[in-house]
Amino acid sequence: MKPTKRSIYIFAVIILTIAADQISKVIVRANIVGRTETQSSERISIIGDYFTLMNVENTGAFLGMGSDLNPTLRIIFLLVLPILVLGLVLRHILKDKTLDNWSLFAFASIIGGGIANVYDRIVYGSVTDFLFIDLGGVFKTGIFNLADMSVSAGMIILLFVSFTQKKKA
Repeated sequence: MKPTKRSIYIFAVIILTIAADQISKVIVRANIVGRTETQSSERISIIGDYFTLMNVENTGAFLGMGSDLNPTLRIIFLLVLPILVLGLVLRHILKDKTLDNWSLFAFASIIGGGIANVYDRIVYGSVTDFLFIDLGGVFKTGIFNLADMSVSAGMIILLFVSFTQKKKA
């Protein structure tokens, strides 16, 4: 079976998402001192105290949720279940020919970000998070990475596409 432009597009987005995330994490692990039991993570200011880089190893999921689960539940909820869901989403977007390019991009970004974080959990036992935004108490994020940004951006694009398609209908 010959790959189509559509499937090449999907896999290109997934692979580029994984590559960007993994390259950024390699750079962070090599250049920013991480948090240890005796010291906090080195903080590198990018834009004042508003946007900083640090190196934090997250053994849980989003904002550390699930880091206190027992090892068996952690494997189920942070490895097995995400792999199954990512596989089902990939199968869906490869088969559903009615999806527009924005939806394909969004789903592929979500899959790429998910795979990148699952890879970290398998290889390192944790996910490297390093970006932090604090707009003086008005808006503050948890510490996140490029894979998290890809998943979030994909979700936002899907919501936007969903609302614009409902207006057309």
